[in-house]
Amino acid sequence: MTETFNPQANTVFCRKYQQELPKMPHPPFPNKKGQELQETVSEKAWKEWLEQQTMLINENHLSMLDPKAKQFLTEQRDKFLDNEDYERAQGWTPES
Repeated sequence: MTETFNPQANTVFCRKYQQELPKMPHPPFPNKKGQELQETVSEKAWKEWLEQQTMLINENHLSMLDPKAKQFLTEQRDKFLDNEDYERAQGWTPES
């Protein structure tokens, strides 16, 4: 049995960009939420979120051991990916 190339198998309809884009090669978390994110968020959007997350962690001195910090980042991630207002790092401006 030969395997045929299916380009759509490597793309998702990205909820942030509202278009078909390359998907993440692996779920970002080893759970149901990770699977959901892999199926609805492009690799591009996820990489952009990781940059934002890093800036928020550093600027706000967040500890990933603190449940409140984790909840804050989860809320900000969902807002970012849904194109809602989210907390940006001070001095950060989106690329034009």
